[in-house]
Amino acid sequence: MVQFLKALGLGLSTVSVLVAASPMPVATPAPSLKDAVALEKRASCTFTDAVNASKSKKSCATIVLSNIAVPSGTTLDMTSLTSGTHVIFEGTTTWGYEEWSGPLFSVSGANIVVSGASGHVLNGEGAKWWDGEGTNGGKTKPKFFYAHSLSGTSSITGLNVLNTPVQGFSVNGITGTLALTDITIDNSAGDTGALGHNTDAFDVGSSTGVTISGANIKNQDDCLAVNSGTNIVFTGGTCSGGHGLSIGSVGGRDDNTVSGVTISSSTITNSANGVRIKTVSGATGSVEDVTYKDITLSGITSYGIVIEQDYENGSPTGTPTTGVPITGLTVSNVKGSVASTATNIYILCGSGSCSDWTWSGNSVTGGKTSTKCTNIPSGASC
Repeated sequence: MVQFLKALGLGLSTVSVLVAASPMPVATPAPSLKDAVALEKRASCTFTDAVNASKSKKSCATIVLSNIAVPSGTTLDMTSLTSGTHVIFEGTTTWGYEEWSGPLFSVSGANIVVSGASGHVLNGEGAKWWDGEGTNGGKTKPKFFYAHSLSGTSSITGLNVLNTPVQGFSVNGITGTLALTDITIDNSAGDTGALGHNTDAFDVGSSTGVTISGANIKNQDDCLAVNSGTNIVFTGGTCSGGHGLSIGSVGGRDDNTVSGVTISSSTITNSANGVRIKTVSGATGSVEDVTYKDITLSGITSYGIVIEQDYENGSPTGTPTTGVPITGLTVSNVKGSVASTATNIYILCGSGSCSDWTWSGNSVTGGKTSTKCTNIPSGASC
């Protein structure tokens, strides 16, 4: 290099100046412990108000919703989350009163986890809305929890829910798998004065791969209602005070297909119905490959097992229609008692629209034997 510079007519003194002026590489220092902690804090965000939580949700890998009082008429919005986000409820979450349709909480995204910290409560303060009419009239009441458009492998675990204004969990548009595990809903305060109404625990529609396990439900409507969907499982549940474990009503929606549903190892107590399938009068669709097994009944006031193809909201017609056939049904080991004024089993099918049923080990006693059963498939009994 020196010889080269001399050839250019540059002396050593000039060379020394050039060398001294050349910038030396500077090593980037390793992040300090303080910086590392700051990065970790940005990965986990704790929010105490709904507006900031909804606004900043995409910037956090873990979202802690801590003792949030959600303003009236506002959804605690956790939709379109970044893939893999974990949402944790901490303390007591409440919602202000307003007549509107809701939802009070909504979540969507891929590979999402929602869970509750020890001692948390999601208090819907339903008594502010309850008027005995539910969604059939009176005050406009907000639905509680939308689990819509979840994909990948998602889960909702260990939530403690108190007093939903009307329906609890709306599960819709699920692809991949969604596990709802150990969810408690206590709407028993709505029994007083029969004010709670249409407080379904889980309404499932247009979804595939949904498993609900270990649910503990006290309400005034369906513990489960599968309106459409495939590969749905409900197991290990305890249902009290409502309308039982239902398929339907099926018909009259955009999606009217129910297929591949298993409801098992559950108890239904002090409820209007036990096992229930209801298809809408005059509608079209299908119910196929549904299994009820190992269901225990007690304190049932209307029907132990009821399967009807004449459903209209609140007023069945008594005349079955055939547009929503029920095929491939298995009812196995459904046992227990109903009130003396109730009916043990009621089956009302259209001509040829109920077929390929498996009926075994069932024993429902204590009530009346129906004289109005129609078109009972081979092997079943009423």
